[in-house]
Amino acid sequence: MHRLRLAALAALAVLAVAAPVRAITFGQLDGDGHPNVGAMIVPDEEGNNDVWCSGTLVSPTVFVTASHCTIFLTENGMDHDVYVSFDAAIDESATLHRGTAHTNPAFGGGQDDPADVGVIVLDEPITDIAPAHLPTAGLLDELPLRDQRFVTVGYGTVRDDKTKGFATLVWDPQRRWADQGFRSLTKAWLNLSMNPSTGNGGTCYGDSGGPHFLGTTDVVVAVTVTGDAPCRATDVTYRLDTAVARDFLADFVDLP
Repeated sequence: MHRLRLAALAALAVLAVAAPVRAITFGQLDGDGHPNVGAMIVPDEEGNNDVWCSGTLVSPTVFVTASHCTIFLTENGMDHDVYVSFDAAIDESATLHRGTAHTNPAFGGGQDDPADVGVIVLDEPITDIAPAHLPTAGLLDELPLRDQRFVTVGYGTVRDDKTKGFATLVWDPQRRWADQGFRSLTKAWLNLSMNPSTGNGGTCYGDSGGPHFLGTTDVVVAVTVTGDAPCRATDVTYRLDTAVARDFLADFVDLP
């Protein structure tokens, strides 16, 4: 097994740059709470395994993440050099499942709808983890969202102190979850509150592609993409219930 090196350690040196790489803040250790949420892991030229992003198993062989997590691999002929681990804590003994990355051909189409959803198709099916569910078409447009709660899950940078800046961010590759509230909905984006002053948690550096579940259900309505640089206010997530997202996902998994 390759030696595990955590890519987010390098990312901490450039936290001042607003980048679409996120992880859990003001959350709790997940343990076995969301076993279908895993880490995307890519080996580097030196044989280290880098934790790149998070994602969710939505069928025995399909792991949904963000296209900005897979684009480098698919553009550089490294699409099969990717692994997924569903261990609650990622270390050198993590169980790795090999797969092939697929970037949405429509990715990068514009800020209104960047088509930022990708998948990893695993070489072998996962038989001991129940997959999460994808949303029905237009689900978020049909729901009364004002008081709706969401649960985000992922691996990566931890923040538990709201009084300080970037110095409080700590890299700890364990799966965590946080509860968050609704802010707004657009054609492609579900914007969520991650302000701890109003009882919300959210994502930060190291967890792009991670899921946002509808309440306490196992329905993944969006994936993490970006937010404010200090990881304190807004979670900007890409919807999975739109026609653009569903057109891509339908090539890999049966949709509800």
